[in-house]
Amino acid sequence: MMTDDTMRTDSGATTVGRGLKDDPGRGTSLSILGYGAILACFAYMSTWQGEDGAYGVLSLLPSLLIVIIAIKTKRPLESIFAGIIAGSLLIDPTNLFSSLGELSMNVVQNETIAWIVLVCGMMGGLINMLERGGSVLSFGQMLANRIKTKRGTMLTTSFLGLAVFIDDYLNSLAVSASMKNLTDRFKISREKLAFLVDSTAAPVCILVPISTWAVYFGALLEENGAVPDGQGMSLYIESIPYMAYGWAAIVVVFLVAFGLLKDFGPMKKAEERARNGQPVPDGVEDVGFDTSNVRRTSIPVGLMNFLLPMAVLIIASIYYEIDLLLGALVASIFTMVLYFAQRLMTFGELTDSMLDGFKVMLHPIAVVCAGFMVKAINDELGMTTYIIDTISPYLSPELLPALVFATMAAVVFSTGSSWGVFVVSLPIVIPMAQAMDMSMPLTVGALLSASAFGSHACFFSDSTVLTSTGSGCTPMQHALTQIPYAMIGATLAFVSFIVMGYAIA
Repeated sequence: MMTDDTMRTDSGATTVGRGLKDDPGRGTSLSILGYGAILACFAYMSTWQGEDGAYGVLSLLPSLLIVIIAIKTKRPLESIFAGIIAGSLLIDPTNLFSSLGELSMNVVQNETIAWIVLVCGMMGGLINMLERGGSVLSFGQMLANRIKTKRGTMLTTSFLGLAVFIDDYLNSLAVSASMKNLTDRFKISREKLAFLVDSTAAPVCILVPISTWAVYFGALLEENGAVPDGQGMSLYIESIPYMAYGWAAIVVVFLVAFGLLKDFGPMKKAEERARNGQPVPDGVEDVGFDTSNVRRTSIPVGLMNFLLPMAVLIIASIYYEIDLLLGALVASIFTMVLYFAQRLMTFGELTDSMLDGFKVMLHPIAVVCAGFMVKAINDELGMTTYIIDTISPYLSPELLPALVFATMAAVVFSTGSSWGVFVVSLPIVIPMAQAMDMSMPLTVGALLSASAFGSHACFFSDSTVLTSTGSGCTPMQHALTQIPYAMIGATLAFVSFIVMGYAIA
């Protein structure tokens, strides 16, 4: 007999009011109330702005909120938007919707965002064509015929990452797409694949002068007076030996690939799951690209159809002054002509492949765009300037490289913008290093190391999001399994900068 305290379900009588787990509606209501209270606090704190218009320590709160919500919910996009709204309320709670609309328009009209959207979409379309044309399958079969061990698979993934050094986007998407069938075969988790790929993306790109990173930062160094015009690339090349995080990340990833650095933390759990026959993590629908109608070709022809577009992509990107957008455009057109001439795919199927590639990249593009909105909010709050001003009294020539690395790594991790942050920070850091008569290559090495760490470790950075998308796991699953290893590299880099600071100063 049921009383007022029970209700009938399909499985019998259930007690009402057991708690939030049995009452999702109540849990949702409390979550809404909790978020509402937090946002109300941000609106109230807008009255605490200093007389000089500075926000001080308040400028750190939106980024802190993003990290806390992301860890709690494992959903980066929603946490970023919560931080954006909180930051907007902190700046001006009376014009929330107007400021959000203006911020959205500014981001959409940003030239860098337009470049990222087109590059991600074009790369997604190109990889989709390679998959549907059977080229990726042939490449995987060729590797499978030669690689017989789990260790060999991880080492091959790492070496491929080193080979695709021209751009971290190309590395994140192309290597993961090429290797995930093989890593599944040897029961390597998708999180481990993402770690191997991501560790050879930005950390390797900063070490190669023929990369998008070198071109961008070389120009930025000239603009900020670090060297005379025309010598930015020379300073960048001089700084490569001092980019400690890039070297440390390579050491760590190969220690993992060789099996010398054992799995621990969240990665250990992911690998145990993969060994039990589930390489794809829970909560991930392994859709990616539709390969149900993959064309079957001989391995030599398929390998040619894979390597030629990759070669064209790299050569065209270098020809157009390390512009991956133009490289991807040339490679996409070349691939369409190559596959159409072989009658692997019709023109309609090739066009659908490009469009479907864009669709697959919509979520990572949204996360990257939201990250740029966070960066804009933090710039308006003066977060970067506040952090640098806070540590300035503790700076000395000996400690400058280590503190610059630690501070800027934290800033990039908080904003997810491995490039945009330095537009704000370089005009402050470069004159500071010049005033202390500090080695400019060492200072630049610390800055680039910080940028690479932020790109590597942040759960909503473009590199992390694209790598997780290509590998078949969520950004949070990738970030949480990777960050312990990234912290090992960061610790090695920090100690290295202390040693180099005292040796050179």
